[in-house]
Amino acid sequence: MLPTETAINEQRNREMATTRVAVLGATGSIGTAALGVLRHLDKVDPESRWRLFAASGHGNMKLLGESLDALEHPPEHVILSDPELAPHFSTRHPLGRSSGQSQVSLGPEALVRIASDPMVDVVVAAIVGRAGLESTLAAVEAGKRVALANKETMVVAGSLVQRMVQRSGGEVTPIDSEHSAIFQCLGEKCCKPKKLVLTASGGPFRRWTVEQMENATLKSALNHPTWDMGPKITIDSASMMNKALEVIEARWLFDLPAEAIEVVVHPQSIIHSMIEFDDGSVIAQLSPPDMRLPIQYALTYPRRLPCEVPTLDRSQRWDLTLEPVDRDRFPALDLGFEVARAGGTTGAVLNAANEAAVGLFLEDKIRFTDVVAACRTCLDNHTFDANPSLDTLLKLDTWARGEVRKMTQ
Repeated sequence: MLPTETAINEQRNREMATTRVAVLGATGSIGTAALGVLRHLDKVDPESRWRLFAASGHGNMKLLGESLDALEHPPEHVILSDPELAPHFSTRHPLGRSSGQSQVSLGPEALVRIASDPMVDVVVAAIVGRAGLESTLAAVEAGKRVALANKETMVVAGSLVQRMVQRSGGEVTPIDSEHSAIFQCLGEKCCKPKKLVLTASGGPFRRWTVEQMENATLKSALNHPTWDMGPKITIDSASMMNKALEVIEARWLFDLPAEAIEVVVHPQSIIHSMIEFDDGSVIAQLSPPDMRLPIQYALTYPRRLPCEVPTLDRSQRWDLTLEPVDRDRFPALDLGFEVARAGGTTGAVLNAANEAAVGLFLEDKIRFTDVVAACRTCLDNHTFDANPSLDTLLKLDTWARGEVRKMTQ
């Protein structure tokens, strides 16, 4: 029996209501949490019909398969971005039980294709580091809503993203807890803030001397007191390079100069950031330190829906400490403000040098304090371009990584 016109229209309406999401970087801490948020939204917001359209991992096929098997609806597309997997793909079953229902693509080019796919409504950009740049830019250029956890895109190419958003009509909604907090505090207010105040936990070395940090072990640097993150981001937190990168990201996301951005240490990680207006009023966003809340808000903005994150326990006494950053002990922050002021090619160089240096520290080839020193050297020695092309940024990315690797030769 052929379907009636009413049945066809009802089916079309259901398809139009579906919100199709691509989670790029689904095996990392943010990507894994995003999959959980999508499962939750499918229950609390059935009218929007949240669906995982695509998911990507790099080389961790086992974890990606386990994550997808936990979903009620497997994605239509799965991307394994590690090009070295291609020779083994035909002889090794890459994923879990659901993989037979998904189209599997290999290589980094597949990330760009899926990020700009017309069927995708929202792209969760959760690939850590420079590796997420091209796919995030492709999503912005295609006019998608980009739920942005890949801060490196704004650090390396913030001005390009600004221009792409203006041309494409796309949206960038931040996932980083600090930028999400500012985004929430700003809301639809017509007044531009005087200051953006980013909070920092202070990391595991908040009370350490420079001498102690010079002898810091990898184990101590990975021992974050508040957040459970991947190794690269955790090391960035220990050096406060993560906050330096967030200063640069905030400069581009909210179109404010470096002079309008401040950083304070807040070890409890309850106040996620604040904004100050000309009259002295300060508005802050508070919530438990759980990334599911900013991920969900980046997906559902401007709507607010019930979230799985526990609310703050107001029956207990709170300690909310704010203290200034010691720039002498954490010189990475000075680099962040320098890059936010200069723009141009500086962000690409700082990000690449930091990624390479953190990698060397994780391999126990350099000291912890050598990471920021390597970034300083690369910034000082590169040829600055105030208005670079993407090709120039990518070449400088390669150059900075090579310069850092020379430290161990």
